[in-house]
Amino acid sequence: MVSAELISIGDEILIGDVVNTNANWLALQLTELGVNVAKITTISDDEQQIINALQKANNSVDIAIVTGGLGPTSDDITKKTLSKLFDTKLVRDEQAIRDIENLLGTYNKKTLDINLAQAEVLEGGKTLRNQEGTSPGMLYRHDKTLFIILPGVPYEMKHIFDSQVVSEIKTQFELPSIVHKYIMTTGIPESVLAFRLTDWESQLHDNVLVAYLPEPGIIRIRLSASGVDETVLSATIDKNIEQLKEIVPSAIFGFDNAKLEEIVGQRLLATKQTVATAESCTGGNIGHLITSVAGCSAYYLGSVIAYSNQVKHEIVGVNKAAIDEHGAVSQQVVCQMAEGVRKLCKTDFGVATSGVAGPGGGSPGKPVGTTWIAIATPHGTVSQVFSFGINRQRTIRKASITALNMLRLAIEQ
Repeated sequence: MVSAELISIGDEILIGDVVNTNANWLALQLTELGVNVAKITTISDDEQQIINALQKANNSVDIAIVTGGLGPTSDDITKKTLSKLFDTKLVRDEQAIRDIENLLGTYNKKTLDINLAQAEVLEGGKTLRNQEGTSPGMLYRHDKTLFIILPGVPYEMKHIFDSQVVSEIKTQFELPSIVHKYIMTTGIPESVLAFRLTDWESQLHDNVLVAYLPEPGIIRIRLSASGVDETVLSATIDKNIEQLKEIVPSAIFGFDNAKLEEIVGQRLLATKQTVATAESCTGGNIGHLITSVAGCSAYYLGSVIAYSNQVKHEIVGVNKAAIDEHGAVSQQVVCQMAEGVRKLCKTDFGVATSGVAGPGGGSPGKPVGTTWIAIATPHGTVSQVFSFGINRQRTIRKASITALNMLRLAIEQ
């Protein structure tokens, strides 16, 4: 199998000023191509560190992708170091100069000598045009390793990789057919889900791999298969997915990284129904997720962030006696919130949350993380209590996802 190492250069990454999203993105793209990412290395803007890393990569992997250090500032030393390591000259690429002049011209900026210096590339290599920035990329083969040198700016790096690097890798290496499929699930904890799928996993074909990729409120199940015939691989994975649907049908809400808020929106559009939200502990996050989807105005009519008891009572219509007797975080209150916002906005569904997001405010009877969620429907109101843990942001995220999933299930009934 074709192997690769990702080498990220930059002090800003090592000290935590910048998150290394480039390595994450590149690893995903290479895996999709059927390239095995054997190693990810992060080093500082130091000549000797760069030399050491590239010497180790040379002949140990088929592909080494280097990102960072191609800019115009004094700490951008990648090209000079590569020139020294490979004992080759840096020469100016005429097409790169034209690209730089054209790009700066669109901003009415003059091309300076420092910009032209960025057009220098390794003699004997291949220039990768950068039409999103001023630093071209490079391909340079040394011994058995293909070095791919890319700028560290994420959108520039992605542009060059998608437009030129993918085709180069496919041309220079014999890659296997590989198929990935993501099954999006929610509502079942990872350990419980894995236990319920034990027998299903044991029956998977030898060339099919399964991975559980959890995030707050959602677990992505990734099925991967590699081989010669992509059609056969796809058919094998599709069969496995059909079996999975029979085991956890209600937990699956979509495929291939579909977002729950998108799926809910599609269901509401298909049924020509509407929804409104009344949020306490989630503070408008459910509304934010829903409105992140284009076209949501067709089914999302409004929201009340009912954080205080006064707003719960005076605007949403919660009975003050229910708040006094049961507390804001209770089944009685959250159900009245869902029903009240449904009536207020004249929608088919009302969604409500009320909980103890933390880190303070908990009690023995209602510890931090306790959250009530209710969905008011044309046929009645459903509610459930959850315990989402002590981390405030995770509680808000989990409560929002859970509320959307309860809405999804209510629409499907």
